[in-house]
Amino acid sequence: MKRNCGQWGHRLRQCGYKCTPGREAVLEVLESNDEHLSPEEIYAIASKEYPEIGLTTVYRTLEILVRLGIVVKLEIGDGKSRYELSENHGNKTHHHHFVCDGCGRIEDYSDFIDEEIELITKIEKTLEKKRNFKIEHHIIQFHGLCGGCYVKNGRGKKI
Repeated sequence: MKRNCGQWGHRLRQCGYKCTPGREAVLEVLESNDEHLSPEEIYAIASKEYPEIGLTTVYRTLEILVRLGIVVKLEIGDGKSRYELSENHGNKTHHHHFVCDGCGRIEDYSDFIDEEIELITKIEKTLEKKRNFKIEHHIIQFHGLCGGCYVKNGRGKKI
């Protein structure tokens, strides 16, 4: 892991924050992982390269990064928050999430067809006009059961 805040350093400084080793560690873990990680998972990975980091530092850093729009916090209903880089800060493609309420798996969905893009765009424009609110981004989560959990729960054949 490199010891700099890279593309996020400017945003941190712009908002009055320093680029500390703890912030570097959290950002580097999120950048190098495609998974939706909990604070404990981020800590476990970061502490290998940054043994001085504490779990409290990870939590505080995540709060700051979410507030600055660098990181997105995902609440999937299991009592644990998960985190990923926002689209504007390293997460290369816009995507939505499928969340399995059986096993907790989160799957990114980004291979949108034209009709889906048109529908979301229409919804955003309608809401902006209706609520006098400029939408800059959105997060959509679809909850249900993955194919394996659907079968395991006796609800029928594999989807």
